[in-house]
Amino acid sequence: MTGGRCLIALAVALALTAGLRDAWDDWVAATVLPPVLAETSVEVRARDGTLLRAYPVEDGRQRLAVALADVDPTFVQMLIAYEDKRFASHNGVDLMALVRAVGQAAWNGDVVSGGSTLTMQVARLLENSGTGRWAGKLRQMRVAWALERRLDKDQILTLYLQHAPYGGAVEGIQSGTRAWFAKPPKRLTPAESALLIALPQAPEGRRPDRNPAAALAARDRVLARLDLSATHAPVPLRMSDMPRLAPHVGDHLVARDPLTVRHDTTLNARLQSALETLAARVVRDQPRGVSTAILVADHQTGEILASIGSADYADGDGAQGFVDMTRALRSPGSTLKPLIYALAFDRGLAHPETIMPDRPTAFGTYAPQNFDGMFRGDVTARHALQLSLNIPPVALTEALGSARLMAALRRSGATPVVQGQPGLAVALGGVGLTLGDLVQLYAALAEGGAGPRLHLEAEAPRAPLARLVGRAAAWQVGDILSDIPPPAGAGVTGLAYKTGTSYGHRDAWAIGYDGRHVIGVWMGRPDGTPVPGAFGGGLAAPVLFEAFGRLKSARDPLPPPPPETLIVPTARLPQPLQRFDARFGAVRSADTLTVAFPPSGAVLAGGDGLTVKMRGGQLPLTVLLNGAPVAAGLRQREVALALDGAGFSRISVVDAAGQSASVEVEVAN
Repeated sequence: MTGGRCLIALAVALALTAGLRDAWDDWVAATVLPPVLAETSVEVRARDGTLLRAYPVEDGRQRLAVALADVDPTFVQMLIAYEDKRFASHNGVDLMALVRAVGQAAWNGDVVSGGSTLTMQVARLLENSGTGRWAGKLRQMRVAWALERRLDKDQILTLYLQHAPYGGAVEGIQSGTRAWFAKPPKRLTPAESALLIALPQAPEGRRPDRNPAAALAARDRVLARLDLSATHAPVPLRMSDMPRLAPHVGDHLVARDPLTVRHDTTLNARLQSALETLAARVVRDQPRGVSTAILVADHQTGEILASIGSADYADGDGAQGFVDMTRALRSPGSTLKPLIYALAFDRGLAHPETIMPDRPTAFGTYAPQNFDGMFRGDVTARHALQLSLNIPPVALTEALGSARLMAALRRSGATPVVQGQPGLAVALGGVGLTLGDLVQLYAALAEGGAGPRLHLEAEAPRAPLARLVGRAAAWQVGDILSDIPPPAGAGVTGLAYKTGTSYGHRDAWAIGYDGRHVIGVWMGRPDGTPVPGAFGGGLAAPVLFEAFGRLKSARDPLPPPPPETLIVPTARLPQPLQRFDARFGAVRSADTLTVAFPPSGAVLAGGDGLTVKMRGGQLPLTVLLNGAPVAAGLRQREVALALDGAGFSRISVVDAAGQSASVEVEVAN
């Protein structure tokens, strides 16, 4: 062949090669890639990054998001060395490995090695295609070449780590290490890494829980090829469940913000687990359907450290475990009394050493009784709160006004709910509040009357609430509550705490705090049916103290009194503060006969009828006008009178026991 013909042949060959290369380039460039952004499980994480809960993706698989930095570097090195040692240098297809695989298949009459690169395996996983047919291999090669042009090596490796199957519904290295070794993939032993390298090639056939011999053999082949010795280590014989801590918190965060794929919280994973175990234990011996809820917060920062919404999230035996009882509206019983006293102290209506009457008392038609049906006579406000007496706080609420109490609840961060206009019954639990509301209220008292808003989100800014009461009043209440004796056998002492029991024994409460933390406990039935014999002091208080013991070994001391605090005995108080009933004569004994209306000294228009209203006394009643009987044998406590003549008139009432009361009114011309 002459030189000219050689040049022509070479030119033709180069042209054909260039044409084939361009055609190949166009063919790869035209590849329609499968989606590389796969749905990953929504994650809820603790303050230190610990996984609390992961929600399955749409197809029911657990596919946790992963970054290359999350994975043990030794595992990555072992994976590349075993699966694709030229991963860093090839363009998606390792032709040398492919030729070797074809030759081995021809020589042995069967597939000995697949020749697939990690990039080709990513192509297969993304398209969920098979591995055995040549048409499938060709498609994987095309997608692999296209992936290498559009992604870098770290991105391709991350896709493999995201999609590799590890048996059952488990996908990705994050899910795989948690399923088989109950830990994240940051630190793995050689034996663990080898099993995780072998599993994706036959995820069902090599599952250790179903075929431990196959899993062991596959793992040991990886170790042998990599010249590592860890064959003595056993393979796991069961698949661990994914973490499911704080399920109610996760449900709440996901429902509130469904587009966020990772929710970082302030929860302490260790404490959350310990208190979930405690909650399950304390209801074990309770009647059917009884549950509990526990909420723990740092009242200095506002961070919620643990939130247990029920004793068993999955309970289907009447306890309605799916209901988050930290957010359910319930009657708070006596747990609002510290707020009432704090407001009274703050407004100068009373002092911890003020003498208050505890005797049968009617407030209009409302005549509350003490829980035990007994009355103690004159007691200090301090002892009235410690004994949880009912008459003194209702009297204080009457002096404060129910509307002022409701406004204070809202300032504390709570969202109280009442039917109609709030009355004096609010003081004893006649209002709907949540456990979260009560913990927020006590956190404000613990912080000197003005604490931060409690929050679950790790990045939430510190949000101070409006001042609830002054520092002195908040300290006085905490000082009183800290002297309440703890339950028998309590390992923690000196907590400022209060218990409560709602009407009909439907709710048992205990809320308490020390110098740093506040904990609230609720026990009862989520459906609101009574739990006979359930009391806050006997049922919820021991759980409160045990929860503090799980939180820390030593109590943080309460702060010292602010400089403005008045600390003196009753006799040294200013005269108006020594006795509450001496200043507010409207509160009278329920047995004492009084004329409630009209008030003495009232000026009335002539010719108008007058309805006289009586309070107390023993029926029947007799009414006299200017000394002459005008109504006798009354079995009700009101009567209509006609006052025609101008001038002064005296209205007198006598009851069956001989008690009398009278008022003087003036009828105008």
